[in-house]
Amino acid sequence: MTTIKNRKQIISWCLFDFANSSYSAVIAAVIFPVYYATQIVGNEAGQGDLWWGRAVSLSMAVIAVTSPFMGGIADYGGIRKRLLFVYTALCVSIVANLSLLHKGMVIEGFLLIILANMGLEGGLVFYNSFLPEISEKEYQGRVSAWGYAVGYAGSILSLIVAIPLVKKGYFGETWLMVAAFFALFSLPAFLYLPKDKGGLKIIHAASQGFRYTWSTFKEIWFRRESRRFLLAYLIYEDGVNTVIVFSGIFAATTLGFKPQELIGLYLTVQVTALMGAFLMAKPIDSLGPKKVVSLSLVMWTSVSVIAFFISSKGHFWILSCIAGLGLGTVQAATRAFFAQFIPHGHESEYFGVYSMVGKSSAVAGPLVFGYISSTFGSQRPAILSVALFFFAGLVIIQTVKGGEPNIKASS
Repeated sequence: MTTIKNRKQIISWCLFDFANSSYSAVIAAVIFPVYYATQIVGNEAGQGDLWWGRAVSLSMAVIAVTSPFMGGIADYGGIRKRLLFVYTALCVSIVANLSLLHKGMVIEGFLLIILANMGLEGGLVFYNSFLPEISEKEYQGRVSAWGYAVGYAGSILSLIVAIPLVKKGYFGETWLMVAAFFALFSLPAFLYLPKDKGGLKIIHAASQGFRYTWSTFKEIWFRRESRRFLLAYLIYEDGVNTVIVFSGIFAATTLGFKPQELIGLYLTVQVTALMGAFLMAKPIDSLGPKKVVSLSLVMWTSVSVIAFFISSKGHFWILSCIAGLGLGTVQAATRAFFAQFIPHGHESEYFGVYSMVGKSSAVAGPLVFGYISSTFGSQRPAILSVALFFFAGLVIIQTVKGGEPNIKASS
């Protein structure tokens, strides 16, 4: 039986997920979206939904376009770790500046959240690309799941810290707390992850990176299985991203959740997500990521349809906990599934393409949700559009050959 190597690197890699999950929970999912939509913009007629959807979609579109290019620069310039630091510093500094926002600053908030999302999501290209380097193949599925699980713990802790601040209406101080949390717990990654190798000069690396990344994209696209995988991922990840972006706003606007209730709800969801990620860590390797992704998508399709009919807070609590069990599972299994397609030495390029597809998937869903919500004056019709994304992705992923177990079930 093989033992896990690079324990320090794996722990520091997981801690980076712990760090950035403070942003994902407080800024991207629970508190700031509701604050921006209701306090900065006003969401009586769905305008807050519309502006938030635009901000998320535009930031993801920029990342989708630049991710493969930056991934190529990281590989051929040997500056992957430095680029991770630059993007992280951008996100942390912008989050701190969110504390300057007040009612009516719609455009300012719109621009700041675009830059913050670019910093976080752009950095994840380089973060993800460390996975095949720090973990043996037979452990990549569970290490991927560990990262998500530790990330949920980061979400939980950051929200617990945020509770007293939100109760007192100290929203600016809440954003500063997130910036400090992200900066502090990301430090081990910059200390212990593999060092940059110092390859080509930046300009040469940029040209080489662009050329080889385009070649990588064509290579992936002309391989039937990887093409179908990315198409399925593009569609169902759109559903995942839309749920993350709008779940808090839906709970606040349609079901009347107060800020403290939203935090409690999200904390509960994070606990169930953490449990699900740990429980499914080994099965991703032993059952194979394809089976785990498929089961998760069946659950997510069902959850989205049921959410359309829910009118009470109690029922939404129950449904959210069920959904939480599959949140980290589908993302961890997808990342492990894609890792099986990657040849050694091309991790950043391939994960650049992976990120491009993942972030492209966050362009359509939030826009569709925002426009349907503002058109009908209700968020319920928009919920059904999310179910369609999950179901379509489920159908397509069944046609992909691959995603087999990395290890035997008995190991």
